[in-house]
Amino acid sequence: MLSLASRGKLSLAFCQPFFGTDILTRIPTLETKRLILRAPQDSDTAAYQKFYADAEASKFYGGPKTPLDAWNKLARDLGHWGLRGYGMWVIEERESGTVIGGCGLLWPNGWPRPELTWWIAAEARQKGFAKEASRAAIDFGYDVLKWDLVQTHMNDANLAAKALVLSLGGEVFARETFPDGLSRDVYKLPRAIASSH
Repeated sequence: MLSLASRGKLSLAFCQPFFGTDILTRIPTLETKRLILRAPQDSDTAAYQKFYADAEASKFYGGPKTPLDAWNKLARDLGHWGLRGYGMWVIEERESGTVIGGCGLLWPNGWPRPELTWWIAAEARQKGFAKEASRAAIDFGYDVLKWDLVQTHMNDANLAAKALVLSLGGEVFARETFPDGLSRDVYKLPRAIASSH
């Protein structure tokens, strides 16, 4: 079951950029059965650096990256909330409090469409965390942002991401060439039929 820890504080103004305010207090926390999706913060630097230092784990996410570039990615994930009113959450495993990845909704400047995206630390893969976090982000897109369509795309070689999207009920509805020169299938992602958290 998805719960918005700050549901009572959300309003239509939530989805507007929020310059001049404390971004961390404006980013809602999402909770699922096993996960907490919360605002990125400077204390997450080590988790970002570890993930992006792993060439194999991060190869479809722009990695590997230097420690500075990994921190810049963390800062970009936080800044996206201020610019767009939505963005990436850091994923914590509820039981241990360990940061195991990131998940959220992004629309980089110059890209043709927004996307659901995620990354999971190598040691936390194959446990269903990416699907659980993605389902929460998709629900947020439909229920809070009031989007008509939540979508995603990935590198054709990223078979694990494709398998996850298909398990979420994703269906290809377009193929586009993106600013990085790669052509990708674009998937529409359905609302949850029943809670799978």
